[in-house]
Formats: sequence, C-alpha cells, structure tokens
Amino acid sequence: MTGSVLLSSAYLGPVSYYRAVASADHVRIEQYDHYHKQTYRNRCRILTGNGVMDLSVPVVNTGGKMCVKDLRIAYVENWQQVHWRAIASAYNSSPFFEYYKDDFEPFYTKKTEFLIDLNMELMRVVMELIGLKTEVALTDDYLTEPSSQDLREAFSPKTVSSLPLRPYYQVFDQKFGFVPDMSVLDLLFNMGPESILYLK
Repeated sequence: MTGSVLLSSAYLGPVSYYRAVASADHVRIEQYDHYHKQTYRNRCRILTGNGVMDLSVPVVNTGGKMCVKDLRIAYVENWQQVHWRAIASAYNSSPFFEYYKDDFEPFYTKKTEFLIDLNMELMRVVMELIGLKTEVALTDDYLTEPSSQDLREAFSPKTVSSLPLRPYYQVFDQKFGFVPDMSVLDLLFNMGPESILYLK
C-alpha cells in the first residue's frame, strides 16, 4: 500500500491502524464524520495481567449528531488518572516502558479541550517515537468521494483486523499467548525501536 490513505481519528489506535499509516505516503484524518460510540475514535485496547482492557475517553455528548472535530472531552470523572494507572500497571515491566513513559504521561495531567486535538497530538508523538515519516493532515471537509484509499471504517474494536499481524513479544504472552491488534502502545512498549520494522 502506497499513496494516500483516508482514516478516521483514533485514540492511540491499534497496531493495524499504524500499519496502514506506515505503508502510506500521505494520510488524511477525517474530522467531519459523525461520532459513533464504541469506536477507536475515543477508545483504545491494552493488554493487562487480567487480559484485554478497553480505555475510553469520555466525551460531552449533546444528544444530536456531532462532528468528530466538535467533540469536547468530559472531565467530570478523573479518567486521565484511571488511564495512566492502567497503562503503567500493564506495561511497567515491558522492555521499553521506562524509555517512553515520559513522552506519554503529560497527556494524562493536562486537560485538552477537543478529542481530535488529543488524538492528533498523541499520533504525532507515536509517529515520532516509531520513526514514521508519513505526512498526516486533517480533512478540510467531509470527503464523499475520496481520491485516496478509504479506510475510515476499516478499524473497529468490534471486528478483528483483516490485515494479518504476526506475533511479537508481549509481557503476558505466557499467560494469554499472542493477542493481536492492541493499541500501538503495546507494540511500542514491548518492541521499542523495532516497532518500525514490524509495521513496515
């Protein structure tokens, strides 16, 4: 896969999502699509000692259809503390958690207003740490007939990725075997600098 790819926004998206990013020259992130619950737009999956855990960013939902770009993050509950504790607990014994944790921890103390901004900032950090040079930009309006490969609905927590994902080392692999398509954090904390070789 080369050329241009169109993706939905994702909160620390799954490994298959970043494989799509790695194999493209240009990525457009759709910000004018409608928000749907239970998607990677505001959730990620990590692998803990108790198995797969979903982490969801709460959003302020006004009830009607909302553009992803307009979604505000809710801070009624301290979800940031919950997320960071879960991430640290899951990966503190992984080979590269100490190496990368300072790049992510600040996202769980500062309050970002919009979900799209949080997702894009995290994506920038992830790509920088992995060494991905793909150009990424937000869409200017909703693309009904995109010229690029349309993968906006290709990645969902409800379905297993159709992209074959070969096993890599995971902290709890002796307990669960290899669990595919976790958040890109899982790959980064376990594989470190080799993440880019895996994605390519």
